[in-house]
Amino acid sequence: MLFRQLFDKTSSTYTYLIASAKGREALIIDPVLKNIEQYIKLLNELDLKLVKVIDTHIHADHITAASKLKNKTNCTTIMGEHTPSDAVEIKVKDNEIIYVDKLEIKVIYTPGHTKDSYSFLMDDYLFSGDTLLINGTGRTDFQGGNPEDSYNSIFNRLLKLPEETLLYPAHDYNGQTVSSIGKEQKFNPRLQVNSINEYIDIMNNLNLSKPKLMDINVASNIKLGAI
Repeated sequence: MLFRQLFDKTSSTYTYLIASAKGREALIIDPVLKNIEQYIKLLNELDLKLVKVIDTHIHADHITAASKLKNKTNCTTIMGEHTPSDAVEIKVKDNEIIYVDKLEIKVIYTPGHTKDSYSFLMDDYLFSGDTLLINGTGRTDFQGGNPEDSYNSIFNRLLKLPEETLLYPAHDYNGQTVSSIGKEQKFNPRLQVNSINEYIDIMNNLNLSKPKLMDINVASNIKLGAI
């Protein structure tokens, strides 16, 4: 397997490239539109064919490169079945398996940050989108977000994975690149709660400002970044 973690400084977004070393087929998770040339260059340097691109949810803080990557590489666009996007080609279900050559990526429905949030598990690599962050969790105050759903997704789905599972989120704002399920269980401050009501109270009182250009980004991302 080939694996690359790429970072967009403007939105603090992590984009992930996963590929089969033997078959040279590649998948990109959460691509950012303004970095598309970087992705194409990397694919060419590694002699990879991009076959699939996934967005973990409809992002509010950047525009996805999914549509442009499809136009340039003829890859297939994928999102979870709860997405409001009619532009996505394949809508996957909870527990479904996505194949990239012989690599297997399991689909996990993890609503809470948004209604359409999904996580993706490949071996011991968990790509958690905005659902579970390093020392944090995704806000739940727009796009159908719900703190109760967030709690259930994290505590009843993601934290049930083996402690050694590596956590690769869609964002980090403090320069951290990877964590693990075990570390988040022990040290993530938002997970040190005694009840779902305590977690809901925390999430309902974050008082975060609205992402810049949110309305424009969401409208564009529903079209997979087509402009």
